[in-house]
Amino acid sequence: MPNPKEVLSWKHSVPAALLLMAPFDLLASLAMDIYLPVVPAMTGILHTSPAVIQLTLSLYMVVLGLGQVVFGPVSDRVGRRRVLLGGAWVFASASFLLAGTSEAALFVGLRVLQAAGASAALVATFATVRDVYAERPEGTVIYSLFSAMLAFVPALGPIAGALLARHFGWRAIFVTLGVLAAVAMVNAFARWSETLPPEGARRGGAFGPILCSAAFWTYTLGFSAAMGTFFVFFSTAPRVLIGRAGFSEVGFSLAFATAALVMILTTRFAKRFVGRWGLAGSLARGMCLLLLGAALLAAGQLLAAPSFWTFVVPMWVIAVGIVFAASVTANGALQAFSAMAGTSVALYFCVQSLVVAVLGTLMVLTLGGDTAWPLVGYASLMALVTLGALRHLHRRHLSQREASVAGS
Repeated sequence: MPNPKEVLSWKHSVPAALLLMAPFDLLASLAMDIYLPVVPAMTGILHTSPAVIQLTLSLYMVVLGLGQVVFGPVSDRVGRRRVLLGGAWVFASASFLLAGTSEAALFVGLRVLQAAGASAALVATFATVRDVYAERPEGTVIYSLFSAMLAFVPALGPIAGALLARHFGWRAIFVTLGVLAAVAMVNAFARWSETLPPEGARRGGAFGPILCSAAFWTYTLGFSAAMGTFFVFFSTAPRVLIGRAGFSEVGFSLAFATAALVMILTTRFAKRFVGRWGLAGSLARGMCLLLLGAALLAAGQLLAAPSFWTFVVPMWVIAVGIVFAASVTANGALQAFSAMAGTSVALYFCVQSLVVAVLGTLMVLTLGGDTAWPLVGYASLMALVTLGALRHLHRRHLSQREASVAGS
């Protein structure tokens, strides 16, 4: 059990803390995005079906989400440092083993292990930020910089993956992930001190009050709509653009990056619009943009051959909607649970990951993963569900207000 001296030993400046923490935040996302350019080729490499290859994406998302609920309490018991180093070791080991296998079942299993390691390291990283910076202004700076850095991963990850695969083969992608994780782990072993507060582990709040909250479900569904639409996009984009539109791996990566760049540019202005529209207004507008993008995708699918203009450009509209939604969903879902922040954050990400992985995968497998229909179906369904939940929440607030006025 850590003592007060260990907690106080975290003396890193914000830049130093970012250099120490950021790799674990970025690697969890990079393991998805850097792999995308070789997804169409993996069916032949592993001698398996597209459905099995889809599992290497979907199961990664599921385990990344479920792991947060598992490893959060573990880090409260044994400490952040142990969970972080253990997760980094599992991630690095699984990455090196992925580079050395050509057997489909083993490949899927190792992706699950890789996701478990990423989840553990991610939980420990954010738990450390809460431990050290919860009552300090540097915490806001670190979260903002994490978000800004993460926005570049979907833009640069596929390009890096395509270049590695072209010059060194697909195995180099996983060797690179393993090397990056190993370097980050060695750095953390030397410099990451334990930050779990003394006087015993923190007790997480009960799940019941959170899961019974209409606001939690409304905004978590909105987050699932936003992130899931992007998940379906990168699940289908390689097969549509490389397999049907004839893009090269590098050309695909550059086209894919434009959607991420739209998200980055929108992020610069989102704060201004969120301040004007509020939480509910921003989420509603984000969902409407998802519906508009889905309509454009459907028109392109029906009227023309797959191309940059029919598949990627409509995604720009959706990308703007994703930013407007994701900018407010955490505050909307979690603002009533500040006293149980760790538990509520874990549930928020867990529910989102499960919805995205299960529903997104079903859309890809049943509606044709080499067409725009999975993207149309997921974006439309989740946007409509979220808008319905928002309307119900608004009516509930009005009824509560009227009852309060009548009671006074």
